[in-house]
Amino acid sequence: MGLGAYLIWGAFPLIINQTKFANPFEVVTWRVVFGFLFAAVLITALRRWGSIGALLKSPKKLGWLFVASVFIFINWEVYVVAVATENTIETSLGYFINPLITILFAVLFLKERLRPAQWVALTLGLVAVLVLSFDYGRLPWIALVLALSFAIYSLAKNKVGGKINALESFTLESMLIIPIAIGQFLVVASLTPIMLTSSPLHTAVLIGFGILTAVPLILFGAAASRIPLSTIGFIQYMTPILQFLTAIFILQEPMPTVRWIGFSIVWLSLIVLTVDMLNARRRAHVASAQS
Repeated sequence: MGLGAYLIWGAFPLIINQTKFANPFEVVTWRVVFGFLFAAVLITALRRWGSIGALLKSPKKLGWLFVASVFIFINWEVYVVAVATENTIETSLGYFINPLITILFAVLFLKERLRPAQWVALTLGLVAVLVLSFDYGRLPWIALVLALSFAIYSLAKNKVGGKINALESFTLESMLIIPIAIGQFLVVASLTPIMLTSSPLHTAVLIGFGILTAVPLILFGAAASRIPLSTIGFIQYMTPILQFLTAIFILQEPMPTVRWIGFSIVWLSLIVLTVDMLNARRRAHVASAQS
């Protein structure tokens, strides 16, 4: 189930390329709407609306879930627009550097102390951003927005606390941003023709993309409850790796030498981070066994 979730997420560039008949902002709108409707059907079948109601009665949790929903909406928006404008390589960079941004947030907002190797990884990440900025002639803003928005989303979900089922969380987050999505739809409709009803095929593709938003998250939630978090941490790299390979070999996006150097520095930082994590786990296991 975990592999299935990350395979679907990794295949999203190819799926989004099948929606190029529509404005990217319309695609995101229907992704929210049909994702919510699919999740609502599942919630109804499983009789879990009671837990949704309980969350709605908790202002603090609802507030953090609203923050989470806004930033995951920004993440979706930037991702779809980036893939539609042939910037898939940069989107993969965003998900490669996301662990580094998450560690930075742990220092800034959760006051966690980092080990020396983690500081080395962060420094390498900064160097990589500078190298890639030289290559692009600008900051890699697509990658940075994707990484930052997902890190803020994760932080908000952390602030919610407690164990919230992935399906219930997705349903509520989608419900909270539907007004924003509808507002965006009205703006898009005033500027361009709406593709949802232009043909049965277009309708099916947009509905299918909305459903595919929910499916991997549900699979991920099921996997996370059955396998160790460290395993999830390792297989999460499947998604940016698949996105990167798709962009290079299928979508034929350019990869100049300087960009290879920048990505190589990012991968080196992730290797440092992974080795440090494994060493920390081994030390903790030894200490636990001795006690």
